[in-house]
Amino acid sequence: MRFVHIADMHFDIPFTSLNTRENLGEKRRMEQRNVFSKVIDYVYENQIPYLFISGDLYEHQYVKKSTIEFISREFDRIPNTKVFISPGNHDPYLTNSYYSTYEFGENVYIFRNFWIEKYEDENVNIYGMAFNDFYMDEACIDERKLPYSDKVNILLAHIDLNGSKDKDGMSYNPVAETKLASKGFDYCAIGHIHKRYINTKNRICYPGSTISLGFDELGEHGMLVGDITKSSFDIEFVPLDEREFKEIEVNATKCESQEDLAERIITYDFDQNGMYKVILKGDRNFEINTKKLLNIVAQNTNVMKIKDNTKIGYDIEQIAKEDNLKGIFVRKVIETYKEGLCTEEECQKAIEIGLDSM
Repeated sequence: MRFVHIADMHFDIPFTSLNTRENLGEKRRMEQRNVFSKVIDYVYENQIPYLFISGDLYEHQYVKKSTIEFISREFDRIPNTKVFISPGNHDPYLTNSYYSTYEFGENVYIFRNFWIEKYEDENVNIYGMAFNDFYMDEACIDERKLPYSDKVNILLAHIDLNGSKDKDGMSYNPVAETKLASKGFDYCAIGHIHKRYINTKNRICYPGSTISLGFDELGEHGMLVGDITKSSFDIEFVPLDEREFKEIEVNATKCESQEDLAERIITYDFDQNGMYKVILKGDRNFEINTKKLLNIVAQNTNVMKIKDNTKIGYDIEQIAKEDNLKGIFVRKVIETYKEGLCTEEECQKAIEIGLDSM
């Protein structure tokens, strides 16, 4: 059987970190639509019989009805494809959710319960579940293996594979991979983790988020295209997102001012469609204000964030021995630190700012 598997589209996510740049957040939301249309185009052009969406298709808190109508129109373009949706923790099946209140086309099947449901088709059995809240303890996965069937058995679910409770004590359907593998599914189409993961042995796959949602999601993003039987397993990743979030390192050593450092960053060979996070390293000889530096750099590049991992470049011990204003200043700051009146980081920052001013 052939299928396309996507997850974690997160339609109408705010993209708050991008909104400061020429309304880039809104542009990114339009790119979400464009990528989703690419999925539908591929399904239509290749006559794919099944489209699996493993949760977090949209953001329940932010999604607009116009977005749901767009999604529905796209599904209507592939009437001969059966679309299966397993609601996740960001788009749970609730009494007031669009999954419950909006009438999608006849080719769309949405799983409604936290226990596993079974949909029997001509050549395949499709099992699925849904989040009924914004969190979920481990779902009701039967302790027994699946009954034998000549049909291909598919599991569609939003799962935190090998996960545990978060810092707030919340769970998002944590399931041990060994337990899931023991059930005997011919393919586990799962979502929740935004990084692609393909386990051909256990036939368990995350497609990752369909488009990158930030700098914690580096690399290519897209969909999985599968062609499987009981005895064969062929999975292909197809990239769709034209933008890519990237990190680069820039050495600040020997730069004597913000302007010197900005010039060094700007000379990097940036990809036009990339979104960049610059990580500064090396020794600094002046106070680095990342906000001001970003304002300078952003005028000529597509740098979105700057993180300062540099270390103070002054020889503090040597300066402290000097019989001048700098030496007196450094000794006073060090004494303040030793008296417990400031942290080591605050001490270093005070010395850096003071020496830079002098």
